[in-house]
Amino acid sequence: MKVGIIGANGYSGAELIRILMQHPEAELSFLGSHSTSGTLITEQYPHLQGITENRLEEMNIDDILESAELFFFATPSGVAKDLVHRFVEEEIPCIDLSGDHRLKDSRLYDKWYKYSPASASVLQKSTYGLPELFRKEIKHASLIANPGCYPTATLIGLAPLLKAKLIHVNSIIIDGKSGVTGAGRKVSMGTHYCEVNENVRAYKLGNHQHIPEMEQVIQTYTNSDTTITFTPHLVPMSRGILCTIYGDLTQSLTTKDALDLYHEFYRQEYFVRIRQENQWPSTKEVYGSNYCDLGITVDERTNRIIIVSVIDNVMKGASGQAIQNMNIMNGWNEQAGLKITPVYP
Repeated sequence: MKVGIIGANGYSGAELIRILMQHPEAELSFLGSHSTSGTLITEQYPHLQGITENRLEEMNIDDILESAELFFFATPSGVAKDLVHRFVEEEIPCIDLSGDHRLKDSRLYDKWYKYSPASASVLQKSTYGLPELFRKEIKHASLIANPGCYPTATLIGLAPLLKAKLIHVNSIIIDGKSGVTGAGRKVSMGTHYCEVNENVRAYKLGNHQHIPEMEQVIQTYTNSDTTITFTPHLVPMSRGILCTIYGDLTQSLTTKDALDLYHEFYRQEYFVRIRQENQWPSTKEVYGSNYCDLGITVDERTNRIIIVSVIDNVMKGASGQAIQNMNIMNGWNEQAGLKITPVYP
């Protein structure tokens, strides 16, 4: 299948290229970029020399539509919503890695992202692309809203408890930590080396755009209004996310009970790995891979559960998950192109 990447000059675009170049079912036929069009991809990413020499093309929609059979949108938020509707009209499958099609309520997008939303008709056609929770829906979808990185780690960490109604949903607290690639490739003062090195800082307290996305999925599972507390932090590493998730249990559990629940829930999920009791995953252990690793413990003194969830934010948090969704949509082996051993150390 010929596939194209719109916004190929960012980190997610480069990661899509890395995976697609060794994918058995896909052929990279189009790389689009508004800001760097006319240049070779190797001018932006010299590490691709000898691997692909594709040129970054201007994003003329009429020409783009003919260039591939499926498109990834690896664009900043606020871009895909103005382009995807044309692809939907032509019935060309799209996977949007930005946040433009995740929130079904357009008023929430306006409030949290500060852009005008996509059309209601397009939003209704979008499917939230978290495979471990919505695989059946993804199989029949033509427009995938690829999840955010923090929501991916958090929702995989919470899903077994939500499904079993074992957690008070309004008690959920998420402490998230992300590498700098989560902010994209564009230079800013907040991601300047001297600002990030030997420093950890919290940001967007109470107003991060991933909050309504997480609440939307939690509400889908619980069928009730939900509010969560989420505090993200920027840490001095290139890639990786670690979310420590806390919640009050609705009944008494032991750590063994919780681990048994998680093992059963994810028993057929190749990309979810669960640590043994008293073992905790770290970001380095999933680096460069599509795995989500979980560690679980129950604090029986407070009857509170603690989940540690780690992913590579550029892989399972973005491009790897997008490829996983493409595989499901096309009926291919879900692991195609993604059986990548984490890079360690």
